[in-house]
Amino acid sequence: MKRPRRLVTVSHSYVVTLNRRLANEMARVGGGDWDITAVAPRFFHGDLSPLTLQREPGEPARVEDVRALFSRSLHTFVYGPELRARLSGGVDLVHSWEEPYVLAGLEVALLTPRRVPLVFCTAQNLSKRYPPPFAQVERFVVQRSAGWVAWGETVKENLLARPGYAQRPARYMPMGVDVELFRPDRAAGESLLRELGWEPSGPPVVGYLGRFVPEKGVPLLMEALERLTTPWRALFAGGGPMEGALREWGARHGDKVRVVTGVPHTGVPRVLNAMDVLCAPSQTTPKWKEQFGRMLAEGFACGLPVLGSDSGEVPHTVGDAGLVLPEARPAAWTDALAGLLESPERRRELATRGRERAVTRFAWPVVARAHLDFFSEVMERR
Repeated sequence: MKRPRRLVTVSHSYVVTLNRRLANEMARVGGGDWDITAVAPRFFHGDLSPLTLQREPGEPARVEDVRALFSRSLHTFVYGPELRARLSGGVDLVHSWEEPYVLAGLEVALLTPRRVPLVFCTAQNLSKRYPPPFAQVERFVVQRSAGWVAWGETVKENLLARPGYAQRPARYMPMGVDVELFRPDRAAGESLLRELGWEPSGPPVVGYLGRFVPEKGVPLLMEALERLTTPWRALFAGGGPMEGALREWGARHGDKVRVVTGVPHTGVPRVLNAMDVLCAPSQTTPKWKEQFGRMLAEGFACGLPVLGSDSGEVPHTVGDAGLVLPEARPAAWTDALAGLLESPERRRELATRGRERAVTRFAWPVVARAHLDFFSEVMERR
């Protein structure tokens, strides 16, 4: 009987249970063909607060912990000597969920045995010149790798122009979404509307989900709504430095605007189901452009019509299941919103297409299977 292929996947983000979903889904869909181990830090300084490794009973993937040193910096933290043992001993492939230009990515590449193929993943969709030693780190990791995964079509397009990347097998993979948690549930949405002091029978709700920052297009959406003559309500869910300005703007519109903050991830499906349209008006800046747009995939899964800008990865995420609009033209957003708010039939059509796209393209089992298929191809090339 052939033994399962042993895959070790390493990521500092695995300190949080939710972020191990890819590893756990690969273990599920891999069945008896793959044995999956997720290597995670025992402790990591997160963006908002320190994080201690979370474990859940019954996880399909094996979770092994290691130390993470200097974890206040994503660029310079390292795992330490324990990692070597986790990457040896019958391992068939190592998957590094660390950018190839950071020291942790270099560490994984150095400690992976030479006979074992290494595949890293990256979300870098901007053309950058890294200072020493990070430029040298990237070059080494790319040369050492047997393949790489791009978290976006624009990521892949960007990196194929960099030295070494085109000489390695590459595959675009989207981020996954839980299509059982994120699903159409109008009753849940209507209960939230009532909690917010709105009647479900009122005007359609234009929704926004994400950070309250200019680069996410909050000012553009506010301007587009200002121009609307069609009856509307607006629900902004998220948080960030523009919260005060957003609340002041909302107050000028009386009962038409609600701003909700502090929503846990498990509460996001209920928020999405309270909306009639979801907007993602992301804006490209010299230092940032949208890398995926998780809220788009989650909105599709909840059966929402989606409007996204033409910034970064958004057009690839939306595909033909939603509307892609110019990122710098508020009038175009006003016209598109008016067309959707005035046509329940058009909203239903887009909702159906969006849900189908979520199930066939972004569902976690689909994404996990795509990873395993790519890993198999990489191994067969060696």
